[in-house]
Amino acid sequence: MKIKSLIAALLMLSATCVMAETAQEAAVKKLVEPRLNDGTKVDSVTKTPYAGLFEVRVGSDVIYTDEKAQYLFIGNVIDARNATNYTKVRVDELSRVKFADLPLESALKTVKGNGKRVIAIFEDPNCGYCKRFRKNLQDVDNVTVYTFMYNILSEDSSVKSKNIWCTADRNKAWDEWMLNGKVAPTAAANCNTPNEKIFELGKKLRINGTPTIFFADGSRIPGAVDVKGLEEKFSSLK
Repeated sequence: MKIKSLIAALLMLSATCVMAETAQEAAVKKLVEPRLNDGTKVDSVTKTPYAGLFEVRVGSDVIYTDEKAQYLFIGNVIDARNATNYTKVRVDELSRVKFADLPLESALKTVKGNGKRVIAIFEDPNCGYCKRFRKNLQDVDNVTVYTFMYNILSEDSSVKSKNIWCTADRNKAWDEWMLNGKVAPTAAANCNTPNEKIFELGKKLRINGTPTIFFADGSRIPGAVDVKGLEEKFSSLK
């Protein structure tokens, strides 16, 4: 009987500690939110196990503060003992997507070799780094590539994307433009494209630059990664 009472008391104590910690996090959130710029809304505040800091999350961005929100710490928290970058690990976690939820029907699709390795790329037709990455992809085999035309650089980007989307062979037209600079023919005015849908999706996923590459596990890499980097990433997913 005494054992049961002791277990019940421990469970109550544990619940009280969780509630107290949650209340503390809520208090920090209330303090820190007005101190951020431009009316920024904080998504969550979580007490970290290091240095008494609190993680302040805004979307997939992370900063830190103290329990009284008197100071803001912007940068990476790195474990000096093993060089683990806790901030990067956390941001990578927050930046993941569910690959199956991507609207793949609104993307260009290219299959090379057995196509077993899968990536989705957000690219702007006027992006020089995207063109460089597209050339790198020529040396990668056994991959399925979904390309979302994400028009963020200029109004002309939307025009180019529409012309490419409305051709008889979209994949060929995209490669002709990105690799060889060959312009696609002007699309009919009544041709519908997923341009707006992809633009809104990109904003929702907080994609601020192109190319941005998503892998089957939902992780992302921004920028024109080279073939070696791409192969190393694929190997890490096995």
